[in-house]
Amino acid sequence: MSAPGELETRTYTITRADLVRYARASGDHNPIHQDEQVARSVGLPGVIAHGMYTMALAARAVQTWFPGAEVLSIGCKFTNPVVVPAGGGVDVVVAGTATEEADGLTAVRLTVTCDGEKVLGMPKAVVRTAGGAGPAGA
Repeated sequence: MSAPGELETRTYTITRADLVRYARASGDHNPIHQDEQVARSVGLPGVIAHGMYTMALAARAVQTWFPGAEVLSIGCKFTNPVVVPAGGGVDVVVAGTATEEADGLTAVRLTVTCDGEKVLGMPKAVVRTAGGAGPAGA
């Protein structure tokens, strides 16, 4: 385990099939996440990923960096949609920096982008690691 600092960037590819599976799991069947025509009719550039799915990928990165840690909080603002093209996928890139806090807590500042554009605003997490272990893959 490494000391806090810059964490290894994680990349997750989102496909339309992922959006279908997420809709089933979450119960969010809003057609903007699956139907190109509906998405465009409401002014979107195309089918977009669920905001909570994008946030879940950020949480997945935190779990990967801090295996076995207790995630005390995670949050963000949804600032830009992740447009998912038909017949392919789009990459969401999660970068992070960890800083030690008091009482064995670690704050994680995240940067979540798609095609070089930030898609989550002010994403951050706070974790408590077992035995004060630092992040993996830093």
